[in-house]
Amino acid sequence: MNKNRRDFLKKAALGSAAITSVGGLSVLEENGNAVIANGRALSPDEFLHSESVPAGLSTGWKVEFSEETSELKLINGPVGIKGRLTFTSGGNEWKVSDSRDGVSNRYALVDNNGNVQGYFVINSAGGQLQLLFYHRTAQAYEGELSFGGTINFSPDSLACRTKPGPDERVLSLTYGNADSLLNDSLFSAGNDSVLQLDAFKVHITTLDSGEYSFLLSGSIHNSSEAVFTINFIEEYFKNRYVPYYHPVDRKRCPKAPTGWMSWNTYFDKATAEDNLAEARIGQKYLQPFGCEFWSIESWQGNSDQLPVRDFYNMNFEVNERQFPKGMKQLADDIRSLGFRPGLWMAPFGTGNHRFYEQHRDWFLHDKEGKPVSSWNGRYTLDPTVEEAREHLMEIFRVASREWGYEFFKIDGMSGRSHGYCAHLYERPEIKELFRDPFCPNPFELCVKAFREGMGEDRVFLACQGHTSGPEALYADASRIGADIVHPNKPVEWSNVLNQGRCTINQVFTHNIVLVNDPDTLLVHDLPTEEARVSTTIVALPGQLTFFGDKLGGLSDEQMKLLQQTLPVAEVLPLSLYPYFSMLPVWNLNVRHKLLGDYNVTALFNWKDDPGEISFTAKELGIDGDEEYIVYEFWTERYIGTMKDSLSMEVPPHSVRLLAIHRIQPVPQWLSSDRHVTQTARELKKFEWDNDSRTIRGKIELVGSFPLTMRLHTPDGYSLKKTECPGVKAASKVESGNILAITLMAGKSGDYDFTLEF
Repeated sequence: MNKNRRDFLKKAALGSAAITSVGGLSVLEENGNAVIANGRALSPDEFLHSESVPAGLSTGWKVEFSEETSELKLINGPVGIKGRLTFTSGGNEWKVSDSRDGVSNRYALVDNNGNVQGYFVINSAGGQLQLLFYHRTAQAYEGELSFGGTINFSPDSLACRTKPGPDERVLSLTYGNADSLLNDSLFSAGNDSVLQLDAFKVHITTLDSGEYSFLLSGSIHNSSEAVFTINFIEEYFKNRYVPYYHPVDRKRCPKAPTGWMSWNTYFDKATAEDNLAEARIGQKYLQPFGCEFWSIESWQGNSDQLPVRDFYNMNFEVNERQFPKGMKQLADDIRSLGFRPGLWMAPFGTGNHRFYEQHRDWFLHDKEGKPVSSWNGRYTLDPTVEEAREHLMEIFRVASREWGYEFFKIDGMSGRSHGYCAHLYERPEIKELFRDPFCPNPFELCVKAFREGMGEDRVFLACQGHTSGPEALYADASRIGADIVHPNKPVEWSNVLNQGRCTINQVFTHNIVLVNDPDTLLVHDLPTEEARVSTTIVALPGQLTFFGDKLGGLSDEQMKLLQQTLPVAEVLPLSLYPYFSMLPVWNLNVRHKLLGDYNVTALFNWKDDPGEISFTAKELGIDGDEEYIVYEFWTERYIGTMKDSLSMEVPPHSVRLLAIHRIQPVPQWLSSDRHVTQTARELKKFEWDNDSRTIRGKIELVGSFPLTMRLHTPDGYSLKKTECPGVKAASKVESGNILAITLMAGKSGDYDFTLEF
């Protein structure tokens, strides 16, 4: 707020009002009302729902209690909580009242005879507020205490979990802001803040954007007294895991990138024509499903043979044997096929001796004057040299603006390899070799130069990057694991295991800080079951999805695996903390505007022998008293029904992917083979008419590729007629009253269908 406006409010505050400034926000309080920023008086209830308080700004807890309604209001910056306090003992609800003994900071529990039998006090310190309930003297009554109502928080927030449980076995994910009974918090990515609730029982339900219902409850008896804790935590990720916190830039990167790259099967030998030949196949089989980028690897001079340190990473010399027409022409050719061109780079050093001799003072030398070698180059860059940083920016400017590349995969970032420059630059004996030995983080200077050179509109994948480093501030995506293959070898099960392990560990920041890249999906050399495991690892959490097989060598079944990952589902983590064990169950809570809430649950057998994998309804965050119908995606098999738990045998190195829906008394949608996540993204309309016993729907089809949807039809219902104009349709009844309907259209589009029973 500028000085003139602040002075205006000060004048308005003369007399009975007082003005304060909190974090740059001017607040005028007058007779219990507040004037916020624009000078308009707000009642306490308006204050509770006002968007004038900037998100992420803690103002301390403001508490209001009404004895008449037992309503408690709690306000702190962007947080507004309004609910009713109730206490029930012996089937009778007691009154919650103001203090009756003059103690100003506590409230009373009054029994049906009008006697005070207990108290609750509200204590706050910083962002934490506690409601503490206790007996009066030696009373030993029992009862149930609850605080329930609504919460208003930042519009971008989602319900989630921030307190780990003991021995967790389930990786929890969400699509469409679906709720889970495990949720204990609300998180806003825009201001990196958390509202955390703690009680014996916590229940949060999403009502609308930034609006939730909640219920905290607990028991009071002779050996226990209830405590409700509400904690507003600012800079949740920044102060724990991500010091350079910045949410994903959705303008630049509105969805997880998808594409193809050559290295994992061609390694360093792919030519321009190899890349274009693959792109022509991808244009037919992958582009209609949403494949976006075609990314070029190992194009630099001397880049046709490992190690990377020999590549000419810091100048514009192109390997003319493999790319005779140059990189601009290749970008143009890729774009003409409908893809956005991408480029691999690793410019923290070079193997080009001539370039080194021309710019010796840009590089690090040890105390004897010998050049410092790293994974990125026999000659390692000193980013504290201003001219060297300017050269880095120029490399990316040329590649981006003159050549036309829109996606940059930059290798050798701050991940696990000790040979990468992020590790090297941190070593004390290396830091003293810099031109500026007092530079706090030379690696960040490189990452910043990359972004400034490529421009704010280009997608930046930090290969072997990590959210603990500066990539979080400048990049869009992060390669979280090791290579899915070793050089010049096929993919192996151990590589898939690592892909799963890295996903489990790092998915808690995925789609919040950076889009996770688990490395390319390769299916050609894997057995079918292992290929399904890798496909599920990549697709179920909605990670960056790039392919690397020689597409012409794939069978129809293998190509379908790739297609079933596209487009990437917009999945978010529900548990905002890391795991360090191979969790056997991954659960995606789905909210669909037509189908309601359901679950898609993967059971992974990471072991070499068959194993029984189980889960409970509680572990999935669903109601164990409900009955659910279960369908398996990969084997296309009806599993049956479940209530409290389910267990099934899974072969070694395999996954079973279950769609779990509350059972309905009428025909209901279960699944389709369109996408691994089974989020029914393709379903635009789905209505059951009970009078005519008819389903009327609309579905998106990809031209020339069949889609099979599966419905459960209870006893007494059988399909009489299928209508889908302009589409070839076929139906069959499978075991367990499963109705399979296959649709294929000549061209892509949305098609109406009618199913009459």
